[in-house]
Amino acid sequence: MLNRRTMLAAMLATSASATRALADIGMSRIPAYAFSFPALSGDDIRLAAFTGKPLLIVNTASLCGYTPQYAGLQALWSEFHARGLTVIGVPSNDFGSQEPGGTSEISETAHHQYGVTFPIAAKAVVVGPKAHPFYKWAAEARPKEVPKWNFHKYLIGRDGYIAEVFPSAVEPTDTRIKTAIARSLADS
Repeated sequence: MLNRRTMLAAMLATSASATRALADIGMSRIPAYAFSFPALSGDDIRLAAFTGKPLLIVNTASLCGYTPQYAGLQALWSEFHARGLTVIGVPSNDFGSQEPGGTSEISETAHHQYGVTFPIAAKAVVVGPKAHPFYKWAAEARPKEVPKWNFHKYLIGRDGYIAEVFPSAVEPTDTRIKTAIARSLADS
């Protein structure tokens, strides 16, 4: 008969080897809901508040040729928010130094020029060793689909993992994005 200590040691060894195996193949069991972003408004955007709901997380910039995509992101928010989608803009100066301003300049572009009402994070790094933890997590999960420019889009499914990735050139209102969002909203 096995005693408690022996059983516990066996369970821990099994758990540790499974965790190592997942790490060895680059799979993280941490869902996106584990992360948060400082908000442009000063509070935090805690992704845990959206557990079980899809998220569209987009790195943004105020002085980019893709900046008009803010309007399309707002259209997605308006169309799908009541059904459970949350859009989160993450301003970044990583590409072409196209987000050089601070909070007031970012707010001016997003809120006043484009009428954005979805959550906007404070400026963050989205690529490289100093990237925000969410973006490091996404890069580990999808190493060939990291942001290469502003307005790169990650669709997080209800399960908290990346469902789809859309590069900058894909407009927010593109049928592929809308179809992926509708599919994520339908998944239960």
